[in-house]
Amino acid sequence: MELVARQLNPHACLTYLLTIKNGSEAVLIDPVLDHVKDYMDLLEKEKLTLTHVIDTHTHADHISGASAIKDMTGCKYLMHSLSPVKCADILLEDGMTIELFAGLPVNIIHTPGHTKDSISLVFSDRIYTGDALFLDDGGAGRDDLPGGDPGAHWDTLERFKDLPEDLVVYPAHDYRERKPSSLGRQKETNPHLKTRSREEFVTYLDDLKLGPADWMKDVLKANYACAQDPKAAWIPVDQPACEVKGTMDKSVNEIEVSGVLPADLAAMLESGADPLLLDVREDHELVSALGHIEGVINIPVWMLPHRLNSLEDSKDRDIIVICRSGSRAVTAAQILKKAGFSSVLVLIGGMNAWRQDGN
Repeated sequence: MELVARQLNPHACLTYLLTIKNGSEAVLIDPVLDHVKDYMDLLEKEKLTLTHVIDTHTHADHISGASAIKDMTGCKYLMHSLSPVKCADILLEDGMTIELFAGLPVNIIHTPGHTKDSISLVFSDRIYTGDALFLDDGGAGRDDLPGGDPGAHWDTLERFKDLPEDLVVYPAHDYRERKPSSLGRQKETNPHLKTRSREEFVTYLDDLKLGPADWMKDVLKANYACAQDPKAAWIPVDQPACEVKGTMDKSVNEIEVSGVLPADLAAMLESGADPLLLDVREDHELVSALGHIEGVINIPVWMLPHRLNSLEDSKDRDIIVICRSGSRAVTAAQILKKAGFSSVLVLIGGMNAWRQDGN
């Protein structure tokens, strides 16, 4: 029996359509209300019968399409038993095994942290993690929304570490065109899976969290009430809201940051220029295959707001901020510029581009 899965949406909110090869039944995971017509058209075109729709948690960045789909198709709507959503009709518990397709067991694990009702669906070869785990440097969903709990999220991540490493991770969001990869790879690349004590992890998230936007609370209320009107809550376009820094205050998040190409940085260093090289990756990444540029100072981005004093003497110095691909470096550069550092550049493409250029 071969499971076939497709991601249907053209944006960061990911919806998965599951079918069995040559089968006529289908399951939807984390549907978005704005795309319900598209889903229905696809089901009709491919002559598929929808049997189940599942929300991995109560969403705060979009209105779920599950309620409308349930009413339109008569399928069953599944969520965790702690969900406040009023129209779910099959309530799941940790440790349950269900069959979405006959003969294909799916294990349910309760994975709270981002929300209290988060679940992950574990198949023999893959895991749908909702917002409990994103991909690579995306980390995971933020824990400062209503019902969020960093300590519970640490417990969840410890459970993930005990699962088979060959399971392929399929999250409910991705904002940077990352590709699904194995849990084993995530242990190497995902900062949320770095070995930390519970206290260290909570501190890590407390350092990064920036408070939910008011609009997200309105979206939660709409989903609690099983809203089927796309205008039930105002939602900004293309905001990475469920990431830890997704609703960063505009005074930081909208600060413009300039970059320097690897070749130009190499020439700068060769000429004898002496910028401060600030690498904001996790310390273990500096000894990974990508390595690091000689002479860097290492302050992980989550620690930077609390280490600004250590850089005070460099406020008027040229600073080049470095990470793996550039995303974390942009955040760090914004934090530095907000704090009054006058000359801050990002290494464009990060260490990936640095090595690709032969440095």
